[in-house]
Amino acid sequence: MIWLWGFLAFLLGSVVVYDLVQKKHAILRNFPIIGHFRYLLESVGPELRQYIVTSNDEERPFSRDQRGWIYASAKRANNYVGFGTDNDLERSSNYLIIKHHTLGRMDTHHDEEKDPNYRLPCAKVLGAHRERRRAFRPDSVVNVSAMSYGALSHAAVEALNRGAAICGCLQNTGEGGISPYHLKGGDLIWQIGTGYFGCRSTDGGFDRAEFLRKVEAHPIRAIEIKLSQGAKPGLGGVLPGAKVTAEIAAIRGVPRGQSVISPASHRAFRNVDQLLDFVEDLADASGLPVGIKSAVGQMGMWRELADRMASEQRGVDFINIDGGEGGTGAAPFAFSDHVSLPFKIGFSRVYKTFAERGVHQDVVWIGAGKLGFPDTALLAFCLGADMVNVAREAMMAIGCIQAQRCHTGHCPTGVATQNKWLVRGLDPTHKAARLANYVISLRKELIRLSHACGVDHPALLNADHMEIIDGEFGSRPLREVFGYEKGWEMPTPENAAALRALMGGGGDTGEPGVYVEP
Repeated sequence: MIWLWGFLAFLLGSVVVYDLVQKKHAILRNFPIIGHFRYLLESVGPELRQYIVTSNDEERPFSRDQRGWIYASAKRANNYVGFGTDNDLERSSNYLIIKHHTLGRMDTHHDEEKDPNYRLPCAKVLGAHRERRRAFRPDSVVNVSAMSYGALSHAAVEALNRGAAICGCLQNTGEGGISPYHLKGGDLIWQIGTGYFGCRSTDGGFDRAEFLRKVEAHPIRAIEIKLSQGAKPGLGGVLPGAKVTAEIAAIRGVPRGQSVISPASHRAFRNVDQLLDFVEDLADASGLPVGIKSAVGQMGMWRELADRMASEQRGVDFINIDGGEGGTGAAPFAFSDHVSLPFKIGFSRVYKTFAERGVHQDVVWIGAGKLGFPDTALLAFCLGADMVNVAREAMMAIGCIQAQRCHTGHCPTGVATQNKWLVRGLDPTHKAARLANYVISLRKELIRLSHACGVDHPALLNADHMEIIDGEFGSRPLREVFGYEKGWEMPTPENAAALRALMGGGGDTGEPGVYVEP
């Protein structure tokens, strides 16, 4: 009997050693032996859910179906489903339906052997309308959204940057400044928030000289001025002094060990006129495209911005609309649940405001807020978006299991924590491949869905390509639901022609139900 217990002890010890050494699964590295139960329960999840747990679509913020698709895509596993949909299409209200082209088309332009990464460039050249010196066409319409080092671990930030380099997408730094972990090969959009971290003067204001030094020293392709965030708009933040390590202090340009306050609004400008002056100054000095990120609430600011851009030479190069369903590491309950409009409503209102003044084509439109899935991303393109940003979906691709402990500092997978023991479980090199696989899979699905609708690129879709079921055996096209006029959301003829050339041809007209065989 002793030998049996000895054998079991040896077996368990071997498992512990293996779990601690392997780099594939952060859960197992951080929780040897116990972590295996998570995967065991996950493997029998469908059977358990049939009787005692939730259905595939009930969980929030992301359902099991959504998480499962991300995990499978990140691992290059089978992300298909069997036996048909488990959604109730007829009785579901606000359910999205993509309107395919009945005669279809041959999906030949993106054969996997020819293009394994499924490059999907942006329809517009970022910064071209205002002739910025360093204007460029983003190689990917799917990019990594703003997540700061501090909110995420250094290993997670590094994994995202390495993954972005592999799949050719952009990574937004978040407002916490540019860390060494953002510099592993991926190109950056530098987000500047109200704390001006990384370009901050000693009194907490904006330091223009430091801004220019950072621009010249790092692979920054564009500047994003953060006005607000979907998950907590109109709210500042506090980084406790205990978390301001020497490294964090150096990156953010703040004193070590002292609490740092991010105000609710900017000191460098107080109104739209001053905002445009600030934008033009940064663009002229750096040569980079400069845009804004904001949630949508009251519309006065947006109307004034569109009016000024229609009558003046000043303007932003891109607008990133963040929906109220977007995520954050921590936010008060009411702000997270009730402040700012959800993406579909907020984006369409702002886009309409610019379209009514004829300046919507002068801007690159970016959407964010649970858009990291083929159906929701496609909806954003149908409403006029040129690109989508993904945050929590990218986190799940590198290991997040939706434990929803981001605000506690005890993320079990090492993604949203600074706990050294937990962070060690996340191997940046391995997880970088997962992020790249996910982005490539999403781009692949967007291409396939676009082809199903009879066009070469999602930017050639319009608000007639999707309908919304009302749950009462009726449905309405997006154009009717959101009040779009014909042609608002379509690219200019020049951009459409450039896209067709970039995508390898195609004979589509961009009109639903009208497709000319090439």
